[in-house]
Amino acid sequence: MPDPIRVRFAPSPTGYLHVGGARTALFNWLIARKLGGVFVLRIEDTDRERSTDASTRTILDGMTWLGLHWDEGPVHQADGLARHQADARRLLDAGKAYRCFCTPEELAAKREQLQHEYRYDQKCRAIPADQSDARAAAGEPYTVRFRVPDGVTQWDDVVHGETRFENASIDDFIILRTDGTPIYNMAVVSDDIDMRITHVIRGDDHIPNTPKQILLYQALGAPVPAFAHLPMILGGDGKKLSKRHGATAVGDYAQLGVLPEALFNFLALLGWNPGDEREVMGVDELVQAFSLERINKKSAVFDTEKLFWMNGRYLEHKPADELLALVAPLLVKEGLITEAEAEARRDWLLHLLEQLKVRARGIYEIPKMARVYLAGEVEYDADSVAKQWKDPATAERLGVARDALQALEPWTVEAIEPALRAAAERAGVGFGKVAQPLRVALTGSSASPGIDHVVYLLGREGALRRIDRARERLAAGTGV
Repeated sequence: MPDPIRVRFAPSPTGYLHVGGARTALFNWLIARKLGGVFVLRIEDTDRERSTDASTRTILDGMTWLGLHWDEGPVHQADGLARHQADARRLLDAGKAYRCFCTPEELAAKREQLQHEYRYDQKCRAIPADQSDARAAAGEPYTVRFRVPDGVTQWDDVVHGETRFENASIDDFIILRTDGTPIYNMAVVSDDIDMRITHVIRGDDHIPNTPKQILLYQALGAPVPAFAHLPMILGGDGKKLSKRHGATAVGDYAQLGVLPEALFNFLALLGWNPGDEREVMGVDELVQAFSLERINKKSAVFDTEKLFWMNGRYLEHKPADELLALVAPLLVKEGLITEAEAEARRDWLLHLLEQLKVRARGIYEIPKMARVYLAGEVEYDADSVAKQWKDPATAERLGVARDALQALEPWTVEAIEPALRAAAERAGVGFGKVAQPLRVALTGSSASPGIDHVVYLLGREGALRRIDRARERLAAGTGV
């Protein structure tokens, strides 16, 4: 039986969890779950000046919020320093790497002279091993460079197909700095070998690193993993997604009221599709359908409108009791209700959320809509008033509705609409001629949940009070 697939997500803790990084993590997680493999989290923190514990925490929190739970880790790359150095030493001892004694000043001068045509001239490549050892023993500073062999380095990229680089185009790159710390490519290859990574799935900005890493795998006598390079994510203007396009951090979308399951679904479809018309897909569906072969070669566009549309579909189907746990603190924060009231009116709030969630695209929209039912007064929308209260008989029809609601028994959702329909029939008008002006009187707007639910949620006293206020305004001719 073959060994299980092993993949890794390896962020640098120098900032927040970008949606591009989250998409990379998600694709790794999906293929590991699909094939019964192992998802490893590695924190690439060898850049001590820029790496922070706060960034690490932000990344871990973002992944946990999204539901991307890792099987191994988090492993900190900085903890592998001794192994990185030992692997570089193996290459040096085998003649596959060499010491470079060129000073930073010498290299800078050559770079200044040659500008864009600069390449390392391999000045130190031919230094005999005994001379190199002697100079190092004497304390002369040096870096360690990899001795790039002749030939071609190529791989069959799962996304882009056959990809090849002429080795002549690759400099003898540094693998250890003068202070003995590893360069990125050396540390990554050493870590991936140690973690037995079988598939490297990452952004295609890493493609230039891949031939160097393949050469290091081969020089260290290790199996070369499969590579899948994901096209970048673009903004609506066709440029690389950045803060100028709006929120780009996973945490920002959480603050905007996006549900983790909605962002998970949305990111899964950025550059991948299930091969059919499905868009709203649960985690189990995505795991079952996912394959690396269906990743698109073209860049994906981050469509914020579509994300919030999808979020609305998830809100619509989210159980009200789960939603209440998210919304109740917001209602308290807005001063619309106290914690004690939220507990005492739990059933009423659940009913309210059932009506509001189908109209929301984000969690933070719900308190705004709930204000109509929790505030003492209602604010009238001028356009709604102009359209629905223009008939001179409006006040009379509101009076008909008032009489019906005052007399209504029992006070149930099921009884409200029939009572209003009967009132409209007695007034000799269609139901809409009563319901629409009443909707504006109760909510201030032409758009709301069903009139039966609106009336029920406001309660008899609240509904009658708002009708009276509306009739007073109509009688006074004060408009809004």
